[in-house]
Amino acid sequence: MRRRAAVLTTGALAGALALTACSGSGSRPDPAELSVGSSYMPQPVSADMAAGFLTITNKGGTEDELTSVSSDVAGEVTMHSTVGGAMAEKSSFAIPAHGRLVFRSGGNHLMFERLKRAPKQGQTVTVKLTFGKSGPLTVEMPVKSATYNPSTGH
Repeated sequence: MRRRAAVLTTGALAGALALTACSGSGSRPDPAELSVGSSYMPQPVSADMAAGFLTITNKGGTEDELTSVSSDVAGEVTMHSTVGGAMAEKSSFAIPAHGRLVFRSGGNHLMFERLKRAPKQGQTVTVKLTFGKSGPLTVEMPVKSATYNPSTGH
């Protein structure tokens, strides 16, 4: 009787291990699937600095992060968060799986510093977004009036 119980236990263990091995392979979440929308730059009121706003949507099953931003119109583009009226420069922003990262007036935003030229309403500014896991995205950001306030809130 003990021998039969040992054989059944060994068989059950082997079966459980086989099922675990099968279910563990190939069941990774979908990679990040990033897209950009609602991008704009209000026409700068300063000769050397401008702000930029956009939304990055991730339809994939893996989170990613925005690690840097660059543009041919500026010497440097920095990323900032604003919480409780306090602005802080950030080195990256998380983009959750099946979520979005929003840059809007009064919140997270891009700062285009040391402008090489003053973008005017009606023009576009080329912006390159670099991510931790995904390939870079290039966005043509339209320049809007200095007082532009989108109906979407960003």
